[in-house]
Amino acid sequence: MILEHEIPNGSKLYFGDNAKIKRHIENIASTILDENGFEEIVTPIFSYHQHLSIADDKELIRVNDAQNNALSLRADSTIDVVRIIKKRLGSNTKQKKWFYIQAVYRFPTEEQYQVGVEFLGEKKLSSVTSIAVDIFNKLELKPLMQISNIKIPELLVEMFDSLSIDDFKHINVEKFLSLKVNWLEKLVYLQYVEQIDAVIEIAPDAIKVELQKMKDLCSQMKCDNAVLAPMYYAKMLYYDELFFRVIDNNEVFARGGRYKNEELTSVGFAIYTDALCEKISK
Repeated sequence: MILEHEIPNGSKLYFGDNAKIKRHIENIASTILDENGFEEIVTPIFSYHQHLSIADDKELIRVNDAQNNALSLRADSTIDVVRIIKKRLGSNTKQKKWFYIQAVYRFPTEEQYQVGVEFLGEKKLSSVTSIAVDIFNKLELKPLMQISNIKIPELLVEMFDSLSIDDFKHINVEKFLSLKVNWLEKLVYLQYVEQIDAVIEIAPDAIKVELQKMKDLCSQMKCDNAVLAPMYYAKMLYYDELFFRVIDNNEVFARGGRYKNEELTSVGFAIYTDALCEKISK
């Protein structure tokens, strides 16, 4: 029996002080983004294109429109924002910097509030990582910023027949080390930017290029609390190179990266408001 006061597992309820904290996070983020030239957009909760954003489409909450066309609740905002700006607004706006404050939904009843940022046509990830750092500084939080590069796992899978992308999704360190390759072992243990030159010196040329991108990002962004995770693999479909996570212990506060939609390369990130609310409320 479902009681009258029950809400579905995974859904969110904010009231009193927690509601104030949520609004405080959103106000700080929107103020900083506005100061940096970003405009706000609110996208529809229903979408025909969510399968382009989600690696596992079983996470989509599916419904049908009046003509029986398949659609789903918004499970990710990035691709919808890019599509709407390019295809629907088109020549009506030349604005490239956008942010949104809204929830996404995953099957069966998971609800997650986000502050999302998209810089369309921008290739330098540091242009948005610096903004993320500003937001967390204003919130008086100092989480780790973990820098990764999706190209590195993809290149390693090409280089070693025994490796698969699943090994990187599950961070199979034992398997990596069992190959007994010196430069690969150093890559596995690479954590700080001060260590990266030693790995670049002995790594294959293709890996050197991608490690240099990680090094350059660290030097371009204003974050003194950054770590490297070259073996980490992103779960989103659209990241194609550099990406980052903002973490505190095992909690992810934000995630972002460089991505491509059709021929347009862009950068962006999402702050996970619910996780931040819990952190600040403690």
